[in-house]
Amino acid sequence: MPIIVNLDVMLAKRKMRSRDLAAQIGIAEQNVSLLKSGKVKGVRFDTLEKICEILQCQPGDLLEYRPEDKSA
Repeated sequence: MPIIVNLDVMLAKRKMRSRDLAAQIGIAEQNVSLLKSGKVKGVRFDTLEKICEILQCQPGDLLEYRPEDKSA
């Protein structure tokens, strides 16, 4: 998938654990783990807003677009 989730990078930069983020935004730790791994099909804007608020970042800090190589 060409959308890369950099949540793990932001958590490391902020020295925060997934467990703490999950508790602060009110979602299950497993859902944070799925989001970090990129195994989700989407994320709600209100969840994204809460993550950005807590990590003091922009959505673009968390999500990145990398086109797939079609020549392979």
